[in-house]
Amino acid sequence: MSDTSSDLICVAAIGGAYGVHGDVRLKSFTTEVDALEDYAPLLTEDGAFEFTIDIIRAIKNGLAVRLSGIATKEQADALKGVKLFVPRDRLPEADDDEYYYTDLVGLEVRDTGGNILGSVKSVQNHGATDLLEVKPPNHSETVLVPFTMAVIPTVDIGAGRIIADPPEGLFG
Repeated sequence: MSDTSSDLICVAAIGGAYGVHGDVRLKSFTTEVDALEDYAPLLTEDGAFEFTIDIIRAIKNGLAVRLSGIATKEQADALKGVKLFVPRDRLPEADDDEYYYTDLVGLEVRDTGGNILGSVKSVQNHGATDLLEVKPPNHSETVLVPFTMAVIPTVDIGAGRIIADPPEGLFG
């Protein structure tokens, strides 16, 4: 496969088996969950496996999905935690105020006074809102910053920079 991991965008994660016939629970990271079928085949990060998908129905916290080549509960359970990717060129262009999470990783984060707070290590979501995991310079610990307009007023992908107005005390 010619795709490098930087050309791949994570669009979903497998949550394990759903039922006994090889269907899986899938958490979609796309705005339109139905679009996952259009982006197929979905690939594992190493490109070793690719799957076409058939969305069965929406379920709590995701989708019930049939993956090509997966026929048993054991096969489905073995995929728990596997992230699924598509080549960037299969996805629509992001609007000016939208970003693919992968484009935020590595961006420098500065406060509104221009001081460097760190760089984005990852983007996470634990249910309530997206969080930027920021690694301050010369620190091993990271800081989770809410990815909201109030806290992150500016994202400039072209300049490689994010401007943050974090809550008092968040960065020590």
